[in-house]
Amino acid sequence: MIPKYRKQFNEEFSQDKYRQLKDILKQKGGVEPTFRISESPIFLTKEFEAKMIDASESIITQIKGLPADTLQKAIPDDCRVPGDTDQPHFFTIDFGVCKSEKGEIEPQLIELQAFPSLYAFQKVFENTFCEVYPFISEIRNPMPQETFRNYLKELIVGDENPEHVILLEIFPEKQKTAIDFALTEKLLSIKTVCLTKVKKEGKTLYYENDGKLTEIKRIYNRVIFDELNNIPDLTTEFDFREEVDVKWITHPNWFFKISKFLLPLLQHQFVPKSYFLHQFPQEERLEDFVLKPLFSFAGSGVNLNPTQAIIDAITDKENYILQRKVRYEPIFEDINGEFSKAEIRLLYIWRESDERPILLENLGRMTKAAMVNVDFNKKDAIWIGSSNAFFGES
Repeated sequence: MIPKYRKQFNEEFSQDKYRQLKDILKQKGGVEPTFRISESPIFLTKEFEAKMIDASESIITQIKGLPADTLQKAIPDDCRVPGDTDQPHFFTIDFGVCKSEKGEIEPQLIELQAFPSLYAFQKVFENTFCEVYPFISEIRNPMPQETFRNYLKELIVGDENPEHVILLEIFPEKQKTAIDFALTEKLLSIKTVCLTKVKKEGKTLYYENDGKLTEIKRIYNRVIFDELNNIPDLTTEFDFREEVDVKWITHPNWFFKISKFLLPLLQHQFVPKSYFLHQFPQEERLEDFVLKPLFSFAGSGVNLNPTQAIIDAITDKENYILQRKVRYEPIFEDINGEFSKAEIRLLYIWRESDERPILLENLGRMTKAAMVNVDFNKKDAIWIGSSNAFFGES
């Protein structure tokens, strides 16, 4: 894809430049990325980008047209949080870079979420690629850094004093995304707070800010609520299901409402057919589908080759989907003449006053394995891990 940029990048690439890329990211974030950074950006055509955006716009329209009751059914009863909102503040959508039956490179929907991804990190990552390889700047995201910052500040901080706004996570220092938390703090002048450190008096939440107990009025939420049950001996003063006087950015219920739960309800040329497991038609072939838990995160629980025995053993079939397999196409050539596959996540924000979300940035993931997850790659592989996509004329 875009051979001239791929050729120039591969010619300019060196391990010294790769170390420089990672060193700059560490310097800017103040911490080292704990996930793998790909050596290479992803170069794709404007035509491919237009196909992704067309599919996204169609999906957004379809979601907006769904009855509120349909979305409410996605929320597990034991994970329902009071004070729901009419729309989420974030919308992210993942597309695989695939090949059609006609041999054309096209996007195929993989997942979608109303949950914040690495917004602050990805903008810095894009900028850093351009610093180390200046020629890429001619096809960079046209949104200026200041505009990007203002969008996120308006969404997350709003008119509030930043000291009353927190990024909420559980044991943030242990999370792979810690560098994004650090960059968010620098970008928005807010603090990252562990859920175990939140204090509660009545309906008011507090955190300790430079030795002073400070009221929390807005929460930039990075906690996966349903994962809290999997943390042994977790002790907190605040339960998500309690009614409290805070503004959620975004409300935790949307993690469930915009999720794999929607995949069987969506239709588009670039949306693979999906079924709830308990509604899987007899005429379909199981070997043509991937089994996915509804609310897994980072690829956990996904089975690429489900068997009837595996299906029969699942008791809560309503909490799983079968999604038609797509063929990720290995088109991103590395310096050794080997090829990687990729997935692109579009990162939108959705302001409360807007009818539709705004696309801010993208996140790329590269792999040479069957799944787009670094844990599944060989340790000595290159052109794998977190990346950023640049779109230009072919």
